[in-house]
Order: sequence, then structure tokens, then C-alpha cells
Amino acid sequence: MEAELIELARTGDQTAFEQLVDPYRRELLLHCYRIFGSLADAEDALQETMLAAWRGLTGFEGRSSIRTWLYRIATTRSLNMLRSASRRPPMTLALDVEPPEPTRLGEVVWLEPFPDVLLEAVADRGPGPEARIERREAISLAFVTALQLLPPRQRAVVILRDVLDFSAKEVATMLETTEESVTSALKRARSSLGKDLPESQSPPPPHSPEEEELLGRLVRCFENSDVDGIVALLTDDAWVRMPPVPFEYQGRELAGRFFAKVAFRDGRRYRMIPTRANGQPAFAVYLRDPVTDLCHAFGLLVVTLAGDRVSAITRFDNAVMSRFGLPRTLSD
Repeated sequence: MEAELIELARTGDQTAFEQLVDPYRRELLLHCYRIFGSLADAEDALQETMLAAWRGLTGFEGRSSIRTWLYRIATTRSLNMLRSASRRPPMTLALDVEPPEPTRLGEVVWLEPFPDVLLEAVADRGPGPEARIERREAISLAFVTALQLLPPRQRAVVILRDVLDFSAKEVATMLETTEESVTSALKRARSSLGKDLPESQSPPPPHSPEEEELLGRLVRCFENSDVDGIVALLTDDAWVRMPPVPFEYQGRELAGRFFAKVAFRDGRRYRMIPTRANGQPAFAVYLRDPVTDLCHAFGLLVVTLAGDRVSAITRFDNAVMSRFGLPRTLSD
């Protein structure tokens, strides 16, 4: 069937081409997202990949599967885009209050969440038996963020080898290099990831009673403006982040000061709507209007759990809301 579709697509049959590549679109989008940490950039790279595949299908010799060939194109296009991208300046908070001094300025600020609904189509195509990184970890915000700290080629190698389980020979072909070079890059990437991904307690299973109970407590604290309650749910070394703003706060004391001085200033009240991103629980945050019965979109929180505590809260601005099918306003 695949061979027939290839031959038809080579004659210019657009429908045959779509049938050939459509099964791989979502997993290729996820692959590009891991490389960029940005869904918008991943979508651009996927579009470039499909255009290049359409134009280059006559040169496909069948030495690999269509899937492997598409991954080679997607990786090459993504790396080319990274090389040509201009560096974006960090943003600052535009507030009428002075925020607490951050623990540090984060190196990765151009980060976007990945809606879990887009993961459904690739859920059954898991990594092979030699993959070192579990499916759940491989889409987590922590892993995607750590990837962005690697040089682009190391980033591609660790994704292709340790997440997708391509062989060193296949990766060398994709990147037009040697197996020795791939092995060396992978060793360096693993070393860097080991430093940037400290071990923590495993989170409760998704949608489990343990997860639901913990998240329920967190929502009640947020909606009741209970800063002390939020702080009590955090691990001692929890992080609060807000890309693209580079400020990052670590620890209960500093997180509490940030929430009290910034998030809940002037008696602000919120409404939380659950969703999921990057295989993690997430919430659309809506600011209650004290005069009307409306709640206005105020960003998206992605919550990282560790055991029965919260180890990170990452806030994204309203620009990501439409990706999750979330409205800009709600009636209270």
C-alpha cells in the first residue's frame, strides 16, 4: 500500500501524498516542538518539512522507511531554522509594583506549552526498547526546557537516539555525519541533561485519586487567595517561572513573597479551569472582575508534581490560550 501511494504521489497526486504522510504529522510536530520548545516554531518547521517532502519525493530511494525519511527532513529543517533565527531579547515585567528579587534569570524564556490533546494521536507509537527516556518524561516541561540549553546538534541527537530510539547509524545518516560523531554528541548531551534534570519524586499517575486530591487543594487555595495554603503545597526547592519573562523564584519563602506581592496584590481573585499540557496538569487562570460578573483570561499555569507536593509552577501568558481552545472571558 505504501509503495503504491509513493508511486502515485510521485506523479503529482496530492491526495496520495497526504495519505502517505498524514499518519506521521502529529509525531513530527512533537519532534519539532522538542527541538524548539515552541509550538509556533514547530508548526512552521512541520510545514517546511511537508513542502520539502513533496518536492523531494522523486529522490526518495526507499533505503529507509518513509517515517525515517520524514524525520531526517524535519530534523534538518529544524536545525536550519535554529541557525537562521535571530536571538529574541528577554522581556521584563510591566507591573505597577516592584516584584521581589528573583533567584535567577532563566536562560530559556522562549518556551510554549504543548496541549495534551495533540499527544493523543501519537500515544500508541511509543519509543523502542532501547530508548532511555520514558514517554512521559520526554514531553515534560523540565525535559523540553533542559533540551533548549543544549547546542542544536546535541539536542537533535539526544531526541533521535534516547527518545525516538533511532540507531546511531540512522541518526548519522540523518545528520550527514559519522556514527562516532553521533556517539560523542550523545555522550556530551547526556552529561549536560544529567546536570539540568535533578532527580525528584515521581508524580502521581495522571487522573489518579492522588493527583486529583492534590490539584483540588491547589485550586481551592488559588481561588481563595490563600497564599499560605499554596506555599504549604510546595516542595522546599519548588520553582515559580513565567516565560517569556526571565524571572525565576525558588523555594517556599520567595515563592510566597512573589504570590503575595504580585499575583494576589490588591485583593485579586481568580477562577481556575483545568486542562493538561506537556503530559502535566495545567489550569487556565481567569481574573475575576470586581464590578461585573466576567472573568478575564490571565494566562495558563502548568503544574509539576513530585510525590504529594508541587515542585514547579510555570505561568504562560494569554497568547497560548487559543491553543487549548480556551475562551478569553468567562461568566462568573
